[in-house]
Amino acid sequence: MAKKRPQSKAGKPQLKDGEIPVVGAREPCPCGSGRRYKACHGRAAAQAVTELVHRPFEGLAGECDWVALRELVPAATVGLTLVGGLPEGVPSVTLATVLPMAWPALRRDDGSVLLALQNDTSSGDLSRDLADTLQRALEAEPGSPVAARRVPADGPRLQDLLSADAAFEPVVHTGFEFWVPDAENAAPEVAASLERANAAAIPTTRLSGVDAAYWCETPEKNHLRWVMPHPEEQLLDALARLHAAGASSLGDDTRLVGSFRAHGLVVPVWDLPSSMGAEACEKPAVEFAERLKNALASDTPLTAEERRARGGLTNRQVTLS
Repeated sequence: MAKKRPQSKAGKPQLKDGEIPVVGAREPCPCGSGRRYKACHGRAAAQAVTELVHRPFEGLAGECDWVALRELVPAATVGLTLVGGLPEGVPSVTLATVLPMAWPALRRDDGSVLLALQNDTSSGDLSRDLADTLQRALEAEPGSPVAARRVPADGPRLQDLLSADAAFEPVVHTGFEFWVPDAENAAPEVAASLERANAAAIPTTRLSGVDAAYWCETPEKNHLRWVMPHPEEQLLDALARLHAAGASSLGDDTRLVGSFRAHGLVVPVWDLPSSMGAEACEKPAVEFAERLKNALASDTPLTAEERRARGGLTNRQVTLS
């Protein structure tokens, strides 16, 4: 019996690694090897895109507010400025906390683009995932949403697409009516999604006197959550100094209760009485920022009391991302 001759690969173009497109994990690898993508070039690609980037927004204007809008704020929008300006036919690009039906992005009928920040992502680099979605939204047909997909490992990041010099100025909304120009005549599925989102939104306000501090109202008590750019160890030392000195609160019946990590930054959290609104937080927050500045400048070793205060803060710290 004659042996089977090995199949010739002459008819299959052999692509260089840099030219191999991303396909489904179970599809044949585009390199022509005959193996599934996940067992061939997809293995290296998967490893590259799942490597966790701890500070995905580092280098962007308003890094602290990017973190806040990703993790803390229900409804907000920010106008984005692209490197090189807007493409023809795209009047504006707007970052939104979420979009109806959890769409990653939407190209509106007028050509404008909405990019959602709080969606699940496919890799360990949130910046690369969002940049890929943004690029596809800019090229999408007007009036169509952009679907999620697995992101190429060598794609651009937001830092490559957005102007580093443009201001990042979030506008916090009381609801999600910004989704559609005419909410009363929205499609039924969009209207239902809007109703659900509005019902779940926690009233939130961004303070004007300090950066990236957000007041929110909950049934039990109010809170202030403040995303800070300082290195974690230095910030925790400073907070411990203030806490031990009785200077970490924002006034009567307020208390620094701990912090959490999010996208490489630390977010201290204060409990506030229900009677303390956002406006009442403004002056105490500015005064606290000055005390914190002085505490951050100190390089003396922590006292025993300050070390105990630091231990209490770190024991109550959680990581969101």
